[in-house]
This record gives sequence, C-alpha cells and structure tokens, in this order.
Amino acid sequence: MFARLTERPSLGRGLMRAMIGLAYLIIFAPVAMIVATSFFSQQIISFPPAGLTWHWYVNAWDNPEFLRGLITSLQVALLAAVVGVPIGTAAALAIVRGEFWGRNAISTLLLAPLAVPGVVAGAGLYMFYVLAENVLDRDIKATTQGLVAAHILLAIPWTVRLVVASLQGLDRAAEEAAANLGAGPFTVFRRITLPMMRPGIVAAAMFSFIQSFENLDISLLLVGPGRITLPVAMLNYLEFRIDPTLAAVATVQILIVGVLMVVTDRFVKLSRVV
Repeated sequence: MFARLTERPSLGRGLMRAMIGLAYLIIFAPVAMIVATSFFSQQIISFPPAGLTWHWYVNAWDNPEFLRGLITSLQVALLAAVVGVPIGTAAALAIVRGEFWGRNAISTLLLAPLAVPGVVAGAGLYMFYVLAENVLDRDIKATTQGLVAAHILLAIPWTVRLVVASLQGLDRAAEEAAANLGAGPFTVFRRITLPMMRPGIVAAAMFSFIQSFENLDISLLLVGPGRITLPVAMLNYLEFRIDPTLAAVATVQILIVGVLMVVTDRFVKLSRVV
C-alpha cells in the first residue's frame, strides 16, 4: 500500500513531463521543418532529401527584393516601436494611475485592435487613408509614412497591455516613501516608477518590433511600389516560384526574432511580464 502511494506522485510527474514535451514538440516541429527544408538541395521538396546545400540562402541574398524588403521591414518596425511604445506607455500609466471618467472605456478601445483580424484592420485603414486623401489632398496610402503610422497602431495595443500588466503588479510603497521624503512628482517618476516599469516597457518594445517586422495583413494593403516589406516580398516570390528559398528567408526571420528575444531576456526577464 505504501509503495503504491509513493509511486503515484512520480507517475504523475512523468505524465506531466511527457505532456509538456509533447506540447513543445507540436510548437517547435514546424519551425524545425522550415529550417531543415532551407538546406534541401532539390527544388521540389521531398523526403528523404537528395542532399544538403547553401544554395537557397545565396539565391535569397541575390534577390534584390528580399534585401530591400528586409531593410524596409527593419526601418518600419524600429520606427513603430520608437513612436508607439512611448505613446502606449503614457496611456497605460494614465489608465492604471489616473482617476477620470471613461477610463475603462479608453482601456477597452486601446486594446480592441488585438481582437480585430489583420485583414479587417488593413482594409479599414486603407479606406480611411482614401477618405483622408480626399480631404487633405495629399498622398497617404502607398507611402512610407502611411505604412509607419499603421504599424504604430499595431505597437500601441501591445504596449498598453504589457505595461498595464507591469504596473498592476508594482508596490507603490517606494514611490510613497520618496514623496514623503520631499521628492517631486517628476523625480519620483524618473527615479522610482520608470525603473520599476522597465520590464514591461522592454517587453512591449520587443513585441511591438516583432509584430511590425512580421506583419503581412496590413502591410500588403498599404505598401507602395518599390517600397515593400519582407513578408510582402516573400508573398510576391511565392506567386511565381516554389522552392526552398522562402524557407531560407523564413529561417533568417526566425534567427532575427530569436536573437532579439534572447538578448532582451538577458537584461529583462520576460517571464515576469509576459
């Protein structure tokens, strides 16, 4: 009887570990398949591969559209994070610390884009840009400025969500102590509040950059001629060719995002916020 009782916890732990391992396998199997496919030598993918090669990475590098798309995606994602994160951080601080009428409604409005499908959001922004062009008599759609503005709208909801979560878990005792010792509101914010908000802000910047860098739905409807992002360049390539070149480009994307997450987690533990 005693042996049965002592065996059950180990059996439960083993089953739990097996389920966790299965979950990780389901999550990472597609990623591993993409990376492996990028090294297949044959143009039409088949198993087992006839050989391994770097040719598809060279082919992607020689394609000017991929290089232009990568540069554009990096520029747009960086601008979206630089502009959107401060705006979202200020909004999150007002929602959590402020006391004003309609605070919950504003919070819901700012988080609503997270629940809207990307295609719907892109179509809505496109129609809004068309109406704005008629009123302002200037080009907005198919411009870099219009694309960056749309990606800023992607960054703000993620920033509000993550920074609000970070602020709600903060202990205000240190802020109150600093205020009691004579520190002004700006000094308290700069020396106490802002450092405590850093994990949420860094996580928001990372997620905003990634969302913008990999976005296809909105970018597809708003890019202009000769100024396409990397996901749009990949879709254009797929329209005329089917080979592992796209797997090579996707592997580079995975590498960029992975390095970004590892570096970010090195300075700010994302598990505390996300």
